Amino acid sequence: MEMKRRKFSREFKIEAVKLVSERGVSVSQACRDLELAESVLRRWMREATVAPATAFPGNGHQRPDQAEIAALKKEVAKLKAERDILKKAAAYFAREAT
Repeated sequence: MEMKRRKFSREFKIEAVKLVSERGVSVSQACRDLELAESVLRRWMREATVAPATAFPGNGHQRPDQAEIAALKKEVAKLKAERDILKKAAAYFAREAT
């Protein structure tokens, strides 16, 4: 039997965290009520505590630090390609000069 990964909306995650943090429900009780693994809810609580404004960005949305890392990786790949082209051109012209 294949298990399908469940997806939760940002609002659901925020409300689940509020159950514990604001309404005083225990983590284990909230997990039973919401049919979640404790590790999942604890991770959501950690994310909400570390960066409340950017927690749970959703599909297709990256946190600013992740977006910057992706942009830098793209730039590194571009620069490596340019470097390799220049190396080949230098080798070609060095052969032509002799």
